[in-house]
Amino acid sequence: MLFTEEHHALAETTAKVIANEINPYCDQWEEEGIFPAHEVFKKLGDLGLLGIAKPETYGGLGLDYSYQIAFAEELGMIRSGGVSMGIGVQTDMSTPALAKHGSDALRAEFLAPAISGDAVMSIAVSEPSAGSDVASIKTSARKDGDDYIINGTKMWITNSTQADALCVLVNTGEGPVHKNKSLVIVPTNTPGVSFSKRLNKLGMRSSDTAQVFFDDVRVPQSNRIGEEGFGFMYQMEQFQEERLFAAAAGIKGMEMSIKDTIEYTRERQAFGKSILDNQVVHFRLAELQTEIEALRALTYNATEEYLAGVDVTTKASMAKLKAGRLAREVNDSCIQYFGGQGYMWDNPVARSYRDSRLTSIGGGADEIMLEIICKKMRISPS
Repeated sequence: MLFTEEHHALAETTAKVIANEINPYCDQWEEEGIFPAHEVFKKLGDLGLLGIAKPETYGGLGLDYSYQIAFAEELGMIRSGGVSMGIGVQTDMSTPALAKHGSDALRAEFLAPAISGDAVMSIAVSEPSAGSDVASIKTSARKDGDDYIINGTKMWITNSTQADALCVLVNTGEGPVHKNKSLVIVPTNTPGVSFSKRLNKLGMRSSDTAQVFFDDVRVPQSNRIGEEGFGFMYQMEQFQEERLFAAAAGIKGMEMSIKDTIEYTRERQAFGKSILDNQVVHFRLAELQTEIEALRALTYNATEEYLAGVDVTTKASMAKLKAGRLAREVNDSCIQYFGGQGYMWDNPVARSYRDSRLTSIGGGADEIMLEIICKKMRISPS
């Protein structure tokens, strides 16, 4: 995937807003346990960065998905993973199905303000007993006239306490678990919607995450995305963009950890020379940089095929798997070379270590990625 001048211009715009409007406040947001999503998203929306690959009819730029990958990769420069994740939920997790399958009225009401940054969106799929096992969700939506009555709960929902609307996966029928689900947009000010306190997480500290409760929540059936019973399929389709986003967003964050480590070990002296001058250190950093380049190549290749209409389930799963595991490897190695300083809570590599650990859990755990890959290889017994 070759970047054009337009790709570079978009990346430069993203880099500037990160440097000027986001990174100076990351430490504060980490301490507070939340970032101001409406404020941040509005700044991004004003620059067209929340609708890069979305239809122009609703305020998007109408560009192909390679531009979204360029944007996602640049988000890795944010010094707080919770912020980049929150942005990704807005652009690549809660709105792809709405953009592709939603009615014109639904897109005008919810997609347009999400693209402009006037509304915060969230995706509500996981439940206390159904994370990667999406087919096992219990939240239900029964018909009552022209409405759905929704009952149930969702867990670990990013952006939830600031969200204006949720894209919720619900059971709308009693049939087979892969054919009885629908995606429904639920405004968070609807009576019966409530939230737990913000969850106290290991990492992604600046991201507001909570449990969401639905108690006889009434929404019109016109809030359903696409056809009834197609929700599982739409969500699996949506996962492809989420997983490509996750892979791309991790690349520059890992490179930043290596850069921070080089700067520190070049200055830190031990036994008469800099830490970096030890062959075991600079060889290891070169090895890790090579692995990052391999991930970048895989992500770009998967994106190229996605644009060509190829089923990239395997490569998107491989890229996400590799991104999560490599992030652990890179940050763990870098912490080691920081020594005691690496074990400090405010060390940027330590923060990256905590934040990136979620990559192997959210959006389908590593084990799910491996099972998908095995099925595509036809070596899985199931």
